Amino acid sequence: MSRYTVGIDIGTTGTKTVLLDTTGGIVATASRENALHSPAPGFAEADTGQWYDNVIGSIREVLSTTGIAPELVAAIATSGMVPAVIAVDGDGNPLRRAILQNDARAHREVTALAENLSTVDLVTLTGSALTQQSVAPTTVWLREHEPDVYARTAHWVGSYDWVLSALGAPVHVEQNWALESGLFTVDGDSADAVLNAAALDPGTLPQVLRPGTRVGELSRRAAEATGLRPGTALVVGGADHVLSAFAAGVNNPGDALVKLGGAGDILVASDTKVVDERLYLDAHPVPGHWLPNGCMATSGSLIRWFQALIGGPGSVELTTLDDEAADRRPAEVLCLPYFLGEKSPLHDPDLRGVFAGMHLGHTRADMYRSVLEAIAFGFRHHVDVFGEIGVPLTRVMITNGGSKSTLWKQIHADVLGLEMHPVRGHPGASLGAAVIAAIGVGALDDWSDAARFITLDTPYAPDPARRDAYDTAYATWRDLGAAMTPISHAIARTTR
Repeated sequence: MSRYTVGIDIGTTGTKTVLLDTTGGIVATASRENALHSPAPGFAEADTGQWYDNVIGSIREVLSTTGIAPELVAAIATSGMVPAVIAVDGDGNPLRRAILQNDARAHREVTALAENLSTVDLVTLTGSALTQQSVAPTTVWLREHEPDVYARTAHWVGSYDWVLSALGAPVHVEQNWALESGLFTVDGDSADAVLNAAALDPGTLPQVLRPGTRVGELSRRAAEATGLRPGTALVVGGADHVLSAFAAGVNNPGDALVKLGGAGDILVASDTKVVDERLYLDAHPVPGHWLPNGCMATSGSLIRWFQALIGGPGSVELTTLDDEAADRRPAEVLCLPYFLGEKSPLHDPDLRGVFAGMHLGHTRADMYRSVLEAIAFGFRHHVDVFGEIGVPLTRVMITNGGSKSTLWKQIHADVLGLEMHPVRGHPGASLGAAVIAAIGVGALDDWSDAARFITLDTPYAPDPARRDAYDTAYATWRDLGAAMTPISHAIARTTR
C-alpha cells in the first residue's frame, strides 16, 4: 500500500503544498497567494491567519483532486522563509503579524547592539554577523514600540515552525531558524552574550529540533479543517533554501545549487562546519552535513527591472532579449549588479549598480547580456570564496525561474567553468518537506532516497573559448567593483 506525505512551503508571496506518493513521486500540488503588509517604510509583515487558511485550503485541494483517502496520509512537514519572527503567547497564539526576514525596521537597534557586542566574535559564536536579519534587534524594537506585545510574548518562533504548531505540534524552532536567528550558538546552545546585550529572557527561546524529528500529531480541530485523520504525524521540516537544495540533490560534499530567483542563492554541501564572515552557514538535513551558502541581493529582480526599463513585459519578452543577446560578444559591457546593495559575500548595503564600458554602438542586447553575466560573475565570486575555505564545487544543479533561459544557463557554465545540471520541474522546498516527513515516519528509509524524486536534464558544459574570455572579464569586473565602492558609498550618503 502506498504511503503519502504532505509537504508545505510558506513563502513570502505564496504557500505551496505537495502530496507525495513515497513510492512514485508527487501526485498533486496546490498554491495560494500570501499578502505582504508594509504599514511603514522598511516594514515587511505577513498575516499568520492567512498562512493557516492557505495551508488548510491547499491540503484540502490536493486531497480532493486526487481522491486519496485521509488514512493513507502518514505525515506532514513544513518549510518556509527564515528567520521570520512570530511573537506567541503561552498557548502558541500569535500576538501580532509575523515580521519577515527582509524587514528593515530595526536598523537603529542593529547599530546599538553591534556597539554593545563589539568585543564578541559573533561569526564564530553564532555563524553569522549581526544584521537586519538577526532576531535580537527585532525583539528590542518590539520592546520599545509595542511593549504590550513584548510583555505577553512567551516564545519567539519562525514561520514554518508556527504553522506546524498551529496544526498540533508543541512550540519549537527548527535548527536552521535557530542558527540564522543569531540567538543561538553554532552548536545550538543559547548565545548568552547576545541575549544579555538585548536584555532578552532565555526562557522565551523554544526547544530546538532537527529536521526529520516527529514532534507531534495533527489536532482534531486541524484534522476537521483539512479532511485528514486526527493523529497524523507532524514532522519538523526546515528552512526553504535548505530544503530546496536538498530536494534538488545537494546531498554529497561538493554538490551545489544555484538558484536563479528574485535574489541569487548558492548553496554547497560540506561534511565540515565552515564559518566565514563572507558567507552564511546552515545545517544540512542529513545529520553531520552542513550548507555554507551565499545570497546575492538581486538576480531575477534585476532582469525584471531592466525589462521594465526598456518597455515592460508586454512589449519586450525575455525570450526575445535572450535571442538578441545570444549573438553579442561576451562581456563587452560590464554590469555591477548592486542595484539593491549587496548581501554576500560583500555585505554592503551602500553599493550601487553600474554599467561600464559602453559606447554609442551598443544596444539593449549588450546591456541585457551584461546583466545576465553580472549575476554569473557574482556567483563566481562566491565560488572563489568557497575554494578559499576548502569547499570546492564538484556537481552543480541550477533551478528557479531564471533557469528556463538557455542563454543564462550557458553563461553560468562558461563563467563558472562548471557543468550546470538543470533540475526538471523542480517544486522546491515543498518537495523537500514531503520527503523529510516520509523519513520522519519511516516511509522512506534513508536521506539518499530523496534522489528518487529528482530528474536532471542534459547539463550545460563550459565552452573553452568563452571560458577564457570570461576569465579575463571577471578579473576586470572585480577591479571595477573595487574602484566603484568609494564612489557608491559617496552617492549613498548623499541620497540616503
